[in-house]
Amino acid sequence: MRRDRLLLVVVLASILAVDAYFVLMPRLRAWYLLPRSGCTCQGFNSSAEHRGRARQKRPDATSEQGTKVERLLSHPLYNIRVPELSPNERLLEEEELLGYYRKKVTRWERQQQLYVEAAAASNISLPEQPVTFDPKANWLKFHWGISRYALYSGDDRSIDLLLQDMHSAPVIGADYTQDEKALKGACDCSQVVKPSGHHLKLALKLQDFGKAMFKPMRQERHEVTPDDFFYFVDFQRHNAEIAAFHLDRVLDFRRVPPVVGRLINISKEILYTTHNDDLRSVFFTSPANNTCFFAKCLYMCKTEYAVCGQPDVLEGSMSAYLPGLSLAPRISIPSPWIRSYTFTGREEWEVNPSYCDTIKSLYPYSSGNRLLNIIDMAIFDFLTGNMDRHHYEIFTKFGDEGFLLHLDNARGFGRHSHDEMSILAPLIQCCIIKRSTLLRLRLLTRPEYRLSDVMRESLDQDPLRPVLTEPHLQALDRRLEHVLRAVVRCMKRLGEAQVVVPDFVEATESEQEKTRSRTQRRKDR
Repeated sequence: MRRDRLLLVVVLASILAVDAYFVLMPRLRAWYLLPRSGCTCQGFNSSAEHRGRARQKRPDATSEQGTKVERLLSHPLYNIRVPELSPNERLLEEEELLGYYRKKVTRWERQQQLYVEAAAASNISLPEQPVTFDPKANWLKFHWGISRYALYSGDDRSIDLLLQDMHSAPVIGADYTQDEKALKGACDCSQVVKPSGHHLKLALKLQDFGKAMFKPMRQERHEVTPDDFFYFVDFQRHNAEIAAFHLDRVLDFRRVPPVVGRLINISKEILYTTHNDDLRSVFFTSPANNTCFFAKCLYMCKTEYAVCGQPDVLEGSMSAYLPGLSLAPRISIPSPWIRSYTFTGREEWEVNPSYCDTIKSLYPYSSGNRLLNIIDMAIFDFLTGNMDRHHYEIFTKFGDEGFLLHLDNARGFGRHSHDEMSILAPLIQCCIIKRSTLLRLRLLTRPEYRLSDVMRESLDQDPLRPVLTEPHLQALDRRLEHVLRAVVRCMKRLGEAQVVVPDFVEATESEQEKTRSRTQRRKDR
């Protein structure tokens, strides 16, 4: 009996020790790491409380050295020195930019006055929508900061402030976007955008005269694209636009305009602010007494395909507009790897493994960075799962050496369980990649910079968090491995010197000093 009692005591002690180690200790550690100075919530994330989606910060998200995102962005690979910008390498001059928008503000105020007077003559009272134009507004800083290298610099703090503005600034006007106007012949926009089938998006004017494209929620986070859907009839996902901006910044491409999530009251902030009668005409009240609206387009634009608020509030993405086309012209070019937009057709690249040899002999892919930028875009699209990249846009001022804009990413993040390898065709067929891109991709496989972890942390800053479900975040790591394996296969076949193309100069002096300091500390140990 004594042996049985002794065995029982040993078993109970073991259970208690295991429970203390795996349950009690983590709780004590979490309690110890809690801030002692009260709530540290930021106003920027206040809408998360409204939606009941606030998440506890992951224990490993921060350390004494800062967050994973901060450590990633301080890495020497993210602080590469670029040549000092000449006037020709900036998209816009500051005085030119301010003069252009001051004229637009004056025109807007004149039109508003005429509209108010016409409404008063009809005994209709309208709320005043004053513009508070500030020459130092963050959206103006964003426009002025565009260069031939990227939409914004890696250390541009005004981008985060611009996200806050788009999240909270009052809306004073709503209208259709240019491509939807093109469908009705209201403008000649065909050289810039291709009218879509069932996009549902609006151009919203903010009180500081900034402009953002609003894409409403069409799918819940957990919903995935059905297997039977073709890529060209897939839904537009607002959370994909948000996630694509964060991924683009994590990859250090900086070719996606800033995007943030926002809750919009579609009655007060769209219906009551628009002067477009066509837009007013697509609003209606559903049997559930919710306010709804639908798009004006060639097909799938009826009440059956409308989006509805609850009863008026609807979440969506807010994407910062680029400078106007009359100020900063850009052109849309068909992708060499464009897909067939029919149910049965196939393009040459899908059947010809040597297709890239033909592309390399054609202008502008025969020299310069254009083909390398196409491959960057293919990697970006593969990570998001976006098969709908039929065109790309460039600023005409920068010519062939300008970067490609990564616009319209709403068809990404549709199926987390499927990796569409055909998106990587430019990389697989051409077997070249920028050295900087390859080094950053390798960096994002390391445990301290794992892509899914950095993206999770970055997306937690958005007011509509969680932006992506966990399976989509895990899919990023899996797809990243696919990309690196494709590069390894190319190097085995052709050699590293022929596959990896040098494209940058040394890191900044401050980063070099940090690196030397870390090296010296290791030697001292």
